[in-house]
Amino acid sequence: MNQYAFVNGSSRKDGNSLQLARYAASFLPEESQQTWLNLRELDMPQFEDIRHSIGVYPAPQGDMATLLEATLAATDLVMVTPLYWYTVSAPMKLYLDHWSAWMRVPNLNFKPRMNNKRMWAVSVSSGKIESAQAMFKTLELCAEYMGMKWQGVLWGNGSKPGDIMSDQDALNAAKNFF
Repeated sequence: MNQYAFVNGSSRKDGNSLQLARYAASFLPEESQQTWLNLRELDMPQFEDIRHSIGVYPAPQGDMATLLEATLAATDLVMVTPLYWYTVSAPMKLYLDHWSAWMRVPNLNFKPRMNNKRMWAVSVSSGKIESAQAMFKTLELCAEYMGMKWQGVLWGNGSKPGDIMSDQDALNAAKNFF
């Protein structure tokens, strides 16, 4: 059975990317399990790079432990992020930065445990899809580095809250995305 973890990196409550992800998820088989995580609502500390000084990181606590557990439990990780300055949102980037720490937590084996999971992305931005290519490549490279299977991006056009529900091409693509 597939376990989808939808990791929402939007800085806006009920943003367009999240709306598109929810719409796409509504077409998943009923037996698929879904976990929804809103990074904006989690206590995520700033990432400190101690690889070359201390070298190891402590096991995450609190919300970070919850986020880690959901990440590892997923067979399918869905990165839900709007385009901000040609890349992922700040909360999504911070989440990815913490992967560097998780790879260095003793006995966690984070990177090997991510191997063969599938990574998807759902994103909405205003303008043309070409402006989002760098963000798509960033996520694809993260998946590749972790040995994950990159499944591609569901993209839609919108700016103001709710705009995505008028993008018929995105809504049609969402029906068969997963």
